[in-house]
Amino acid sequence: MAYDLQEQDQLDAFKAYWNKYGNLLLTAITVVLLAVAGWRAWGWWQQKQAIEASVLYDQLRDAVDKKDIAKVKQTSGPLFEKYSGTVYGSMGALIAARAYFDAGDLKAAKAPLQWAVDHSKDPEHRSLARLRLAGILLDEKAYDEGMKLLAVDETGPYASAFADRRGDLLLAQGKRDEARAAYKLAIEKMAPNAATRPIVQMKLDALGGA
Repeated sequence: MAYDLQEQDQLDAFKAYWNKYGNLLLTAITVVLLAVAGWRAWGWWQQKQAIEASVLYDQLRDAVDKKDIAKVKQTSGPLFEKYSGTVYGSMGALIAARAYFDAGDLKAAKAPLQWAVDHSKDPEHRSLARLRLAGILLDEKAYDEGMKLLAVDETGPYASAFADRRGDLLLAQGKRDEARAAYKLAIEKMAPNAATRPIVQMKLDALGGA
């Protein structure tokens, strides 16, 4: 069926528009479709990573519960290497460090904690790792290293714990006035009903800071 004049004009205008912008439109549509496909593939890959990491984390947790240090080493390594971008990586680092610490291997305990400090995507996990690593450094009398580790602004909900641990390190160095100030800050930062409040208060009282 022949086109009428109006339809022919519209068709000619469309042809002219397509000749001018057709390739650009096809390119834009292709880019959008590829972006959507890439986003879906990325989401699928992340989900796959999380599932695999959760399985490995459960195995690690079971090994920690059974105090099977050999299995802890066997499962924690791949968890850190392959799934560092997942929350299970830093969670695994924290419980692996606890297993090594309970086994009396401070050197082994330090490694996963340092890994969590350097690689964890979760700020609370990084803070916990710093606190626990600083505690080990306190036991090792590496006081300056411990203080440096705690000298960060990012403490999240652990501001009180950071101040308390700094107080311990300062006191161990014989810096009683600075330790007293740190313990006071720890008490100021914690909730009135915090379980650790009596302990920190005891330290403060011993320094004559009540």
